[in-house]
Amino acid sequence: MQDPSDLSAKVAGIVKQMSDEELAGQVLMPYAYGRSATDVSPGTASGNRALAGVDTPAQMVQKFHLGGVILVGFGGSDPTAANQPVNNVENPAQVRALTTGLQNAATGPAADLPLLIGTDQEYGVVTRLTAGVTMLPSAMAFGAAGNPGLTETAWRAAGAELSAVGVNVDFAPVADVLGPAGSAVIGSRSFGSDPRAAGEQVAAAVRGLRAGGVAATLKHFPGHGHTTADSHTDLPVLKQTRQLLDSDDLASFKAGIRAGVPLIMSGHLDVQAVDPGVAATFSRKVLTDLLRGELKYDGVVVTDGMNMAPAMKYTPGDAAVKALLAGNDLILMTPNVAAAHKGIVDAIRAGTLSRARIVEAASRILKLKLSLDREAPALSIVGTHGPQVAPVAAAAITMLRGECKLLPVSGPLRVTAAKGRDKAKARLTGALKQAGVTVVETGGSVVHLVGYGDAKADLNTEAAVTVAMDTPYLLGQSNAKVLLATYSSSDLSMDALAQVLAGKSKATGRAPVEVVGLSRTTCA
Repeated sequence: MQDPSDLSAKVAGIVKQMSDEELAGQVLMPYAYGRSATDVSPGTASGNRALAGVDTPAQMVQKFHLGGVILVGFGGSDPTAANQPVNNVENPAQVRALTTGLQNAATGPAADLPLLIGTDQEYGVVTRLTAGVTMLPSAMAFGAAGNPGLTETAWRAAGAELSAVGVNVDFAPVADVLGPAGSAVIGSRSFGSDPRAAGEQVAAAVRGLRAGGVAATLKHFPGHGHTTADSHTDLPVLKQTRQLLDSDDLASFKAGIRAGVPLIMSGHLDVQAVDPGVAATFSRKVLTDLLRGELKYDGVVVTDGMNMAPAMKYTPGDAAVKALLAGNDLILMTPNVAAAHKGIVDAIRAGTLSRARIVEAASRILKLKLSLDREAPALSIVGTHGPQVAPVAAAAITMLRGECKLLPVSGPLRVTAAKGRDKAKARLTGALKQAGVTVVETGGSVVHLVGYGDAKADLNTEAAVTVAMDTPYLLGQSNAKVLLATYSSSDLSMDALAQVLAGKSKATGRAPVEVVGLSRTTCA
């Protein structure tokens, strides 16, 4: 391990060589249009010109001396889709080529250090790269399994695969502790409602990603789990007392800080007990006094997307400067790269943003880059970590109603599913057949699958078994004799579910949130 004083001296030497423009670029992590760093279509070039006045992602890195780039990809069931204008993640080989091209574009005093290339690979409903990778179950599944050792192993595998495709920053895990209302925008992205248990899971994920060569990010500080509003479109208000904030919301962040997490994401959240009326993104009381001062955190603070509604009330330049003054070090997803960059440079020269503050921010980013300066694993490892992840998917399966015994349903099974769940239905059907279960098209005992965003109308009243592949709350409205939760629709989760339905294993998980009228588990 490098001596901290040597590391600080190296960072100081690099920063000393940087111009105002280079310092401003280091604190920006925008998205860019295009699945290649240099080869773009006319439409893609047009998008980049509107965003940054350049044609390609590589030109964006070069012109603005960027500290990093965020890669974006999303599916239909994604609570974050509202602020994702780009889809430049397709498959592992394409991402590796894109990230290599971005790294090759870096110039200036920090060119020998890796760009920060990040993405929101939370697994579950927010997963950017889905094709060809080993899919972890959702955070809530890890909470149900309740085994930090399995969590660390799975996230180490995830880190290795991300590193192999050239991603060195993961905007995960979600450290938000769910309140009684069960925030819909967070939902299964959270490890659960118990602060201590969530903290153990958060710390394990941080350690796992680090071991895999990737920097983890806790989000959304100081906690998005006790509000029902969505910060993509509104400014959620956190009304809990400071005492509840400390005991619930902050507990998991403290655990992540103790585990050495290198990044924490500030949330677009109105924290009434700390700085009422001000989004945490722009609150010095929240980010500097609370996070830096009271919690003693000295890693990188990154904003949530600056193209989200609470940040869009300011111009891109003003928003970037205000975020830096509050205590953020890295500005994520500005809606206009050129304007944000110019706003920062102008503020440095006008003295409204001190050179000391921008140097502090850039120094933290460079220190992080130095910690990530390692050779990426071979691309061939991507998608090979099923054996490391399958145990946690199996341990998560929870029975919330029904007699805890092998083979809770006898006879032939018929699998039905809510609209849009065809992939999970097909995987479960295949896994059941492979396990020796007779699966029929008509008749039989019905196993019905529901997932993210489904409601009471999506339940099947004929079901003998209802399975929740996201949060388990909907199970409280099902009349099925057996209620199971996988918290995830991943292939490995469906394989594990098949083993339970086939009578080859028991459902040993425990619901990490309360479902009214149901037990946390009937398999204590």
